[in-house]
Amino acid sequence: MGSETGVRRLDQISEHPEERTQIGLSELDRVLGGGLVPGSVTLIGGDPGIGKSTLLMQAASRLSEDVRVLYVTGEESLRQLSLRARRLQLRDTGVQVLAETQVEQVVATAAKLRPGLLVIDSIQTMVSDGLTSAAGTVSQVRESAAQLVRLAKEQGIAVILVGHVTKEGSIAGPRVLEHMVDTVLYFESDAGSRLRLIRAVKNRFGAANEIGVFAMTGEGLREVPNPSAIFISRHDLAVPGSVVMVAREGTRPLLVEVQALVDDGQSGHVRRLSVGLEQNRLALLLAVAHRHGGVSVAGQDVFVNVVGGVRIGETAADLPALLAAVSSLRDQPIARELVCFGEVGLAGEIRPVPFGEERLREAAKHGFTKAVVPVANKPRNGVPGLEILGVQRVAEALHAIS
Repeated sequence: MGSETGVRRLDQISEHPEERTQIGLSELDRVLGGGLVPGSVTLIGGDPGIGKSTLLMQAASRLSEDVRVLYVTGEESLRQLSLRARRLQLRDTGVQVLAETQVEQVVATAAKLRPGLLVIDSIQTMVSDGLTSAAGTVSQVRESAAQLVRLAKEQGIAVILVGHVTKEGSIAGPRVLEHMVDTVLYFESDAGSRLRLIRAVKNRFGAANEIGVFAMTGEGLREVPNPSAIFISRHDLAVPGSVVMVAREGTRPLLVEVQALVDDGQSGHVRRLSVGLEQNRLALLLAVAHRHGGVSVAGQDVFVNVVGGVRIGETAADLPALLAAVSSLRDQPIARELVCFGEVGLAGEIRPVPFGEERLREAAKHGFTKAVVPVANKPRNGVPGLEILGVQRVAEALHAIS
């Protein structure tokens, strides 16, 4: 009876690791969890001109050496695709291209060709014959995505959908679109920066919050295998308001510089602005510094920035942001060889964060010699070449940099 209804016992289902096809771009493979899984659907979003189509053309070209790739464009002509491939020096590529916006035609072509990878650029340009609404509407995006997801699952074709983003930075269209796919990737970058970060915000086949780092060049996107070397400035001399932290993004530790500027308020209302860190978290940290560290920034504007356009969502950035702000207020530099991380509680305690020893080893690998960390993150056997100071309270951390 169970086989007739499709119901099976969980312990009777054979376990096979997902087969993955590596693209050949190690930073993109990392974000995907090790490569593309057949039958998976990936949605990638980002601001216009950030490099989504460039990256996918490069990925398609690499992958076409091993599997059949079909690149469907609804926004450009085939001539424009050819010009981009020539600019990226990808002219001799086996990528098959199709300019089409009717999703039924795309599905029929893909079902006939059976490519290993199908790229749709973009999902907002696709339309279904069964609907009368215009391209990009909620109903069209939902229906087009549903047909492509069905194709991927039935035919075992890996599908990548390009999605436009709204002014708020989220992918345009129905929110259900992100629930329909297996993986959601976002392109991130600061205005004017050459660096491009790809972050996995959802991944059924790998770690969420994993990031890949690329640099935009005249010949396309180039991988940055050691991003820590880029995100820390390593000033010639120690400067006030600057401290290096070890963040944990996905499965990799990442050294980034946190900068703060505390200055006399220039208007009737003081400002608290953070870039790369949660805005409300900054106000909380300044209140803790006042109550439990005796440091007041009343009447002062406070600005905090994470260098390189990285967005840090974990609480390990609490202690670096607090120490950088105090350093700027006192005009007292923090030693260049010092790193720190830790969560700050409302009671003034310094809480541990996950993967403390791994973070410390990454810092030592890049030449840092001193670390201020939560006492619970201090390894019993230490880390070679690194003097580690474990702190329990905000007052202890402030004393450590004085």
